Amino acid sequence: MPDVGRYRSGPSMASFTLHGIPVSRGISIGRAHLLTPAALDVKHYLVPQEQVEAEVKRLQDAIAAVHRNLQELWTDLPKDAPTELGAFIDVHALILSDPLISEAPLDIIRMRHYNAEWALVTQIDELSAQFDEIEDEYLRERKQDIQQVAERVLKVLMGTALSVPPILGGDDDYHPQMIVVAHDISPADMLAFRDRSFIGFVTDVGGQNSHTAIVARSLDIPAAVGMSQASRLVEQDDWIIVDGDAGVVICNPSQLVLEQYRARQAALGKARKRLLKLKKTPAVTKDGTAIRLLANIELPDDCPHALEAGANGVGLFRSEFLFMARGADGLKIPSEDEQFEQYRRAVVAMKGRPVTIRTLDVGADKPLDPTEHTALNPALGLRAIRYCLAEPQLFLTQLRAILRASAFGKVRILIPMLAHAFEIDQTLNMIEQAKAQLREQNIKYDPEVEVGAMIEIPAAALALPMFVKRMDFLSIGTNDLIQYTLAIDRVDYEVAHLYNPLHPAVLQLIGMTIAAGQKAGIDVAVCGEMAGDIKLTRLLLGMGLREFSMHPAQLLAVKQEILGADLARIVPRMRRIMRSMEPNEIAEAVEQLQLI
Repeated sequence: MPDVGRYRSGPSMASFTLHGIPVSRGISIGRAHLLTPAALDVKHYLVPQEQVEAEVKRLQDAIAAVHRNLQELWTDLPKDAPTELGAFIDVHALILSDPLISEAPLDIIRMRHYNAEWALVTQIDELSAQFDEIEDEYLRERKQDIQQVAERVLKVLMGTALSVPPILGGDDDYHPQMIVVAHDISPADMLAFRDRSFIGFVTDVGGQNSHTAIVARSLDIPAAVGMSQASRLVEQDDWIIVDGDAGVVICNPSQLVLEQYRARQAALGKARKRLLKLKKTPAVTKDGTAIRLLANIELPDDCPHALEAGANGVGLFRSEFLFMARGADGLKIPSEDEQFEQYRRAVVAMKGRPVTIRTLDVGADKPLDPTEHTALNPALGLRAIRYCLAEPQLFLTQLRAILRASAFGKVRILIPMLAHAFEIDQTLNMIEQAKAQLREQNIKYDPEVEVGAMIEIPAAALALPMFVKRMDFLSIGTNDLIQYTLAIDRVDYEVAHLYNPLHPAVLQLIGMTIAAGQKAGIDVAVCGEMAGDIKLTRLLLGMGLREFSMHPAQLLAVKQEILGADLARIVPRMRRIMRSMEPNEIAEAVEQLQLI
């Protein structure tokens, strides 16, 4: 890490580079706008006994003010705002309502006589320490949401508002567009910049699955997270470059570097305009092989974006967002009718295109209540289908809702984290039970609805015959498959360099799954991050993949790769890649695929 002192010695600042995690593609060039965490300025003092209840009320009033602010943000959301923003505001409201946030700090004030800010920070630090012990990356990153909520309350207590500069009018040396640099920034705070020249952001913390990363991808704004010291090293109004493709931030770049990145930025802008012309072009390789491009969505309101990008359907509807994004009333379990209405909306919105709904993927690693007790090793615990089978009434309710939606269009049911034959059989029996209940009530559904399995555990990829015998289709969840195969958490910066989708073991498992599906005559899709990575498109095509599912923003770039791919030339090279056990050879060969 560079020595901060030597960069601040004069008016001509020295350049330095920071490396983090790329989460949203593209290049941004602008002036740094720093957000200082309120927690850094928290004062610690003891409150006299006669003032304790007044201090309690001060914290209660601050919490109520944040509730009102979140509600105002929700009400003022623009119609074209990404659906994720509303969902994340709901999550923050739910966290704020939790007794561990809204009541426990009050007890600290009463028992220890801490001032309100100190009491809140004390409670948040204790909760954060508990989250640090959680192994699963998704749940561990929810710690950031709790800290973001606390940050909003602290700012109210301290009388400091989010520092938002005035609206600027151009992109030149006098009115440059701004890049937000912060220790962390919540999706709700991002709304404060929506009418400004906000073109990118950099954070010290966060990972691929943090809420801010998801929103950045939805807004299609270049971003890099996990920079560790960015908010300390970068100063207000520094010129910075964010390379969202590489996860690199360059502070005070030289004129030569600035010109190089401006040229790359202009080229990317032209390339994006060309991509827009591909919306209605069928995804067919040079040799005439048709490819299905599907969208990953979180909520029904994502469907218009999927259609706008030219998706052939929804390959992954993450239904857990319906459970986790509830309001400030604290509800967590949507009723059957509520679920049905959301599934129906998505099915109708896709206008006859298939909608693949993944059943609830929560549990010990992603509990409906993020403050619940978690298992010692949650990634290996009661989660996904294991959780659903352990909660049969909850599972049946969801299955009935999905089946009811199938009466309005093509629906497929996707089951996560299957590993055992008895899990498959129990799941299929539960689906039959849900069908029988609907028949008894004379409720319509598609009796031929297809049921598929997520292949995201090495054991599943190594026992494919029992899957293809029972299931109608397969979908490879590459994110979990890579992590379970390599025992690597890609958000853990100490081992993130070992997370490698091109590891020969990972490629073997993916190749085996695709081949087994082809042999059995059933569809196989990839719905993890690999599906949207254009550097891996030709690799997956050469392995025989014919169905990709990704975030809608990635779809046109992947389509462009498909249109330029010649399978007659790719497949022979793929055979050599699959025989190799040397990572460097594989990486070089994959790069060569881009050139043919």
